[in-house]
Amino acid sequence: MSGFQRHPYHLVNPSFWPLLTSFSALLTTFGGVMWMHGYVNGGLALFLGLVSLFLCMGFWWLDVIREATYEGAHTNSVQTGLRLGVVLFIVSEVMFFFGFFWAFFHSSLSPTFQIGCVWPPVGIVSFNPWGVPLLNTFILLLSGFTITAVHHYLISGNGTEARDFYLYTLILALLFTLFQIYEYTFAPFSISDGIYGSTFFMATGFHGFHVIVGTLFICVCFVRTLLSHFTDTHHVGFEAAAWYWHFVDVVWLFLFVTVYWWGGF
Repeated sequence: MSGFQRHPYHLVNPSFWPLLTSFSALLTTFGGVMWMHGYVNGGLALFLGLVSLFLCMGFWWLDVIREATYEGAHTNSVQTGLRLGVVLFIVSEVMFFFGFFWAFFHSSLSPTFQIGCVWPPVGIVSFNPWGVPLLNTFILLLSGFTITAVHHYLISGNGTEARDFYLYTLILALLFTLFQIYEYTFAPFSISDGIYGSTFFMATGFHGFHVIVGTLFICVCFVRTLLSHFTDTHHVGFEAAAWYWHFVDVVWLFLFVTVYWWGGF
């Protein structure tokens, strides 16, 4: 029989998005290098590369949503593969942050004479961990509870409660970002203040970037929930957002304990 599929897997139709995304990433890389080295139109190339990259990402993901929601291409086997892909992505993110923690402990456990043989280095006034950092810890932990509540209500088919806890999660995420901006604004040191400043701002800054990405991820899931894209048995997109958000929570706990508390005294 023509058109009969004997397996549960999704054979993706030919798409030009991978090729366009590759060229967009290449243009972004070239533009960034040109801009940092002061070449003419380097900033324009970087801007065009970023715009085209975000457009490709958005339209490509719209295709995935269409395939999952309207074409029914995401069978149970496909969903299992997608979940595995999300897990592998989060593992790669763990390795990404592992490098920052390695740099921090390499410098803090055996401080050299150039920084006074002490940690924090001589002249560095560290943050009080029991102020804004502790408040942000409570905010992120509470957001982990609210995003879990969304999952519970999605499974139970209670869309109204799910939408409410979506909003609670987004409000908490926004509060965390605002408090981190406040903390950076009044920081007593900068990223150029030696190894302490560079490791602190690289680790916490990239975590803040991940919070923003996770917030956008949850926003998309919120809109998809309003459009009835998710069911009690078919919500892999939300599961990916929730797992990513829990990963962000765990990374912050490590940052608070090591960088703010242990590394600040």
